[in-house]
Amino acid sequence: MKIQTDRFILREILPTDIDGMYELDSNPEVHKYLGNQPIGHKEQLVDVINFIRQQYLDHGIGRWAIIDKKTQDFVGWAGLKFVTNDTNNHIHYYDLGYRLIQRYWGKGIATEVAQACLQYGFEQLNLKEIYAMADANNEGSNHILRKLGFRQIESFDLEGILHFWYKIEKSEFIAK
Repeated sequence: MKIQTDRFILREILPTDIDGMYELDSNPEVHKYLGNQPIGHKEQLVDVINFIRQQYLDHGIGRWAIIDKKTQDFVGWAGLKFVTNDTNNHIHYYDLGYRLIQRYWGKGIATEVAQACLQYGFEQLNLKEIYAMADANNEGSNHILRKLGFRQIESFDLEGILHFWYKIEKSEFIAK
């Protein structure tokens, strides 16, 4: 399973991505709007990677590693996830997510790879709708979601923090 954009390859997250995942998830700035709980040890990521890999088997989809075509560096992850637990009174839905190592912020990467993920979801998986959520204070992520064509349809409380709930339908999506 591989998707390509102009600058990046999106592929399955592998156990060998543990160093990149550690750089990503040990950074407090990356976790500022994700509950402020960065990881402290690489060993914590073994279960995370195994969980993601199990999603590929169970649902045929999951978060993908973002790999820079020129350098082959791990940049972060992006992708669709089939959510089976209740979030904001929703269950069994496809969620778009992305997370980048801090040194790659502000370069249009999240928008580029998220666009590719949406295209895959609508064109290859034939999904009717895709959801996303973001901390209300995360201006960067909220901007990206709106730029991609998501509509904010609700606000909700997630563990005491205001979040925005977004949706985009296949009929609203414009492939670029």
